Amino acid sequence: MLQGNKVIITVAVNGGMQQDRDGAIIPKSPAEIGEAAARCHAAGAAVVHVHARDKDGKNSGDKAIYAEIIREIRARSPILIQTTNGIGVRRDPNTGQLHWPTDEERLGILEIEPAQDLFGIAAGSMDFYNPEGGYPGETPYVNSGELLKETIRAVYAKGSALEYEVVEASSLHRLLRYAEEGLFDRNRDNVWLLHGGGFGATPAIARNVLFSIDEGLRLFPRALWGITGTGRDMFKMATLGLSMGCDVVRVGFEDGIHLPDGSVARDNAELVSAAVQIARLYGLTPASVGEASARFGLTDRDIP
Repeated sequence: MLQGNKVIITVAVNGGMQQDRDGAIIPKSPAEIGEAAARCHAAGAAVVHVHARDKDGKNSGDKAIYAEIIREIRARSPILIQTTNGIGVRRDPNTGQLHWPTDEERLGILEIEPAQDLFGIAAGSMDFYNPEGGYPGETPYVNSGELLKETIRAVYAKGSALEYEVVEASSLHRLLRYAEEGLFDRNRDNVWLLHGGGFGATPAIARNVLFSIDEGLRLFPRALWGITGTGRDMFKMATLGLSMGCDVVRVGFEDGIHLPDGSVARDNAELVSAAVQIARLYGLTPASVGEASARFGLTDRDIP
């Protein structure tokens, strides 16, 4: 548990498909991402979640771009850096069809120099649907057992923490099976579960998310848990989690562009500030980078 009524704020600044719209400016280049991360850190975020974009602003799995993003972020602030392991889809310019990256491409993001601090992986497969995040049609999102297992082995061997995106409660039992097979200790201090609603067929309905949270803590009693949501449900889900004393809350342009009052944020830092204000209603304050690092059990970076 975090000490002193602290909550870790993660900001997912860009995603893979989100574009500038309605006044929201999405950071795409490494320098833009670095500047956005610094503003979000100043507003209260301890973790930044990033996707790489190519020179045309499209999704990329290029490790050189990720490395440049990490350098640009670290040149401006001490915020913890989490890379996606989904990378995101690419749209065929001729057919318009979406294609997911290969497992080999996705595993490649585990090996970047300079290295990221934190990692993430969806714990199950789903039909991904998130119009607010740039995915207007359902797209199969496959997370194979071997991909998940290899990611778990690699991340824990690095002394880092792996965020499991719980696409639905059944994926928790997949993780439990892997733990029982000896892949990892279900009672380790940094099992990190991210629950939420609005992704694919997972609705942003309190009773659905509450079941997922309860089941996660029943199966992994020492886990830290977070919450997120998409579109106009982002702050509804965030408020639910904060009212329950979540360990982590995630906001950011990857998931949606609207503030709690329905207006559009121009910058990710505005979303972070809104999360800080809601947290204070429940007696919570943002965790520092050092406090977040300690809770995640990081062993490979000296962070103040």
